[in-house]
Amino acid sequence: MASSLISIILLGVSGLVLFLYAVSRLALALKHVAGDRVKKTLDRFTRTVPMAILTGTVVTTLLDSSSVVIILAIALVSAGALPFRNSLGVVLGANIGTTISSQLFAFDLGQYAVVAMLPGLLLLTLSKKRQGRTIGRALFCFGLLFFSLYIIGEAVSPLKEYKGVQAWLLKLENPVRGAGAGALITLLIQSSSATLGMVIKLAAKGLLTLPAGIAVMLGAELGTCSDTLLATIGRGRAALKTGLFHLGFNLISIALGLLLITPFTAFVLRLASHADVARQIAHAHVLFNVAGVLLFAPLVPLCQRLLDAWLPEEEEPAAPLAVSAA
Repeated sequence: MASSLISIILLGVSGLVLFLYAVSRLALALKHVAGDRVKKTLDRFTRTVPMAILTGTVVTTLLDSSSVVIILAIALVSAGALPFRNSLGVVLGANIGTTISSQLFAFDLGQYAVVAMLPGLLLLTLSKKRQGRTIGRALFCFGLLFFSLYIIGEAVSPLKEYKGVQAWLLKLENPVRGAGAGALITLLIQSSSATLGMVIKLAAKGLLTLPAGIAVMLGAELGTCSDTLLATIGRGRAALKTGLFHLGFNLISIALGLLLITPFTAFVLRLASHADVARQIAHAHVLFNVAGVLLFAPLVPLCQRLLDAWLPEEEEPAAPLAVSAA
């Protein structure tokens, strides 16, 4: 039994390592393909809060990483290329865009991963142009993303036979415990997408209930703030305020989510009673993030004023007066 459990853990960790590699390389490849266009898009289409939210949503969907988009926004704010207020809408939009991943993860596409991996590998190895190789890498990593989730799903399937594991997973139905586990896992692996992917696969194998999945999902939203806060170090007060807004948005949303988790879970069940638990968790992710954005969007001007009052911009030191020669 011990050797069997070790095999399950090793296979599951192998799938997780592949997933994290695929996520990081996919985001990097897509950033190389569309990096300059993304910067121009963020500068051009974020003049109003609704447009900034829409832009953040679309760009995050294309780059498949809310962290990359928020960190990019922080870098642009730090460089003075993106006004601080505009970045707040981008942060909100990124939180909607990241839910597209959980919807895709709920599909069982792992066995079809070769459809993307094979053309990607051919482009990566045979293309003589850098652009072609980058597109090939993006395709290969996109397929690898779903293949790694398939490995994780196959690895955890035998855990149904272990009563101790089932008992521990049931304890995650406690909202605080589940959220704490989600935050810790996301903090350790630095990827909320990986946490959601594992949650969805555990649910698909009948190992995780909807209340537990929602609780872990709430915690993952908090854990993802760590890398964006790290990105603000040494970048000035405007960038720091963008990172703090992201943290504050998630803290308040998660607190409300934990307080209302029972009626929220009931609402998800009523809305998606026909779907399996994995799909219900994916729907819950979308509903939660969209509700949070709708709540915060009208408050963006107030948040801006509060953050500006708390962390006013540093004044440039006055230039010394020139002393003319007598």
